[in-house]
Amino acid sequence: MPISGLTELVLVVRDVRAATHFYEHIVGLTLERPADDEWAWFWSGEPGASARLALSRGPLLFEEHSPHPAGARFGCAHFAFNVAREDIDARLATVRANDIEIFGPTSFDWMNADSWYFYDPDGNLVEFWVPRHEEGRRQMA
Repeated sequence: MPISGLTELVLVVRDVRAATHFYEHIVGLTLERPADDEWAWFWSGEPGASARLALSRGPLLFEEHSPHPAGARFGCAHFAFNVAREDIDARLATVRANDIEIFGPTSFDWMNADSWYFYDPDGNLVEFWVPRHEEGRRQMA
């Protein structure tokens, strides 16, 4: 039986409130519920119908079983959000207005898409993935 989709991605961050501001106001995600100093939960797309992105100060469940030493159990991540072609200019303008460097566009002919990249405050590489045609949409990278 195949996997039916991604449920959540949890990022360990230094400052949940600062990261919440970034993902809500710069990236444009919708908070699922109010954030606190320990956790923030966002919808990565349509509320209730998409995977969640969580921000946590850590530790996470079962961290004590990690084969990596304390302080090195989690690393930077790379992930992508689908952005409609008609919305990309506004999304990029918001990122630029916050003095965040954008890399790209990078064309992926094999995926029939273009991508722009930037880093969040914790060094995670965020991608805005834009299909050239509606049938080219994908979940997350």
